[in-house]
Amino acid sequence: MSFREHVETLAEEVLNPILVKNEFELVDVEYVKEASNWYLRIFIDKEGGITIDDCEIVSRAFDSDFEDKDPIKEPYILEVSSPGLDRPLKKDKDFARNIGKKVEVKLYKAIDKQKEFVGILKGFDDDSITLELENGGEWPIKRTDVAIIRLAILF
Repeated sequence: MSFREHVETLAEEVLNPILVKNEFELVDVEYVKEASNWYLRIFIDKEGGITIDDCEIVSRAFDSDFEDKDPIKEPYILEVSSPGLDRPLKKDKDFARNIGKKVEVKLYKAIDKQKEFVGILKGFDDDSITLELENGGEWPIKRTDVAIIRLAILF
């Protein structure tokens, strides 16, 4: 396990009781370096959406609980936020919640000279997702080929 994965796993362990107590859902945790700064980002959600007060509750509780176990020696910035409208679908529960909705899929490499697809999410399993394309056909895509999948935002 890499140090980054260790930090993210430990953060999830510390977050779990905080989120359960407040009836929030953990969407994602990421520990990343951008330019010269390290960030520990926590994305949370709940029915009806997340408010700034919700983020503050989680941030304060997490900061005090994580400090005891904090494996990070260099300075970092803690961010707690909503995943936003364009949140990526990463976990099985994300896929299950969005069956029947229009999604946008970007691939690592082109298939039939195309890297981006929009369609209705029809299903998923451990290895693939299935889209219903506008022409009515269903198309399975290997999960390992997917760079990002998110809800399509319609205007």
